[in-house]
Amino acid sequence: MMSELADPQTLRRAFGAFATGVTVVTTGGASPHGMTANSFTSVSLDPPLVLICVVPDAVMHTALTTTGRFAVSVLAVDQGPVARHFADRRRSLGMSQFDLVDWVAGECTGAPLILGATAHFECEVRRLYDGGDHTIFLGAVLAFDGPGEPDPLLFLHGRFRQVDSGRQLTLGGSGR
Repeated sequence: MMSELADPQTLRRAFGAFATGVTVVTTGGASPHGMTANSFTSVSLDPPLVLICVVPDAVMHTALTTTGRFAVSVLAVDQGPVARHFADRRRSLGMSQFDLVDWVAGECTGAPLILGATAHFECEVRRLYDGGDHTIFLGAVLAFDGPGEPDPLLFLHGRFRQVDSGRQLTLGGSGR
């Protein structure tokens, strides 16, 4: 039986049943900024497009609309502390928020790329869409690298998880 949509906590838990990767989205420029996000999705291979979702009152929203470019670092399984750092709203802003992580400036965007991440994407904002309580930023991929080692960090049921590389995925039924 379907739950009532009026219960946001139950809806959040239901959305949380879908495992996602964990990323840090960054912008460069005069006031660089970083934000942990699991709302990152590949959209198209031709042309290469991705999307990220950001709440309108977030510092990142202003940074994205100001710079028009961003980078995405797909965090590796051992980078939970990095994810927590960029999710902490009490951290310092500007360049000093990157003091606790190793990073390099992206060649296309100047946005910080988190070292040790399993993949990086540098993007240019192409379009913005109303996504209810978020804005959907569609980005054209300008450059990328990866995938690398180790496995990516996952987020499921409100917690960081990891892939169990020692086990094979088996399909029930006919596998169709």
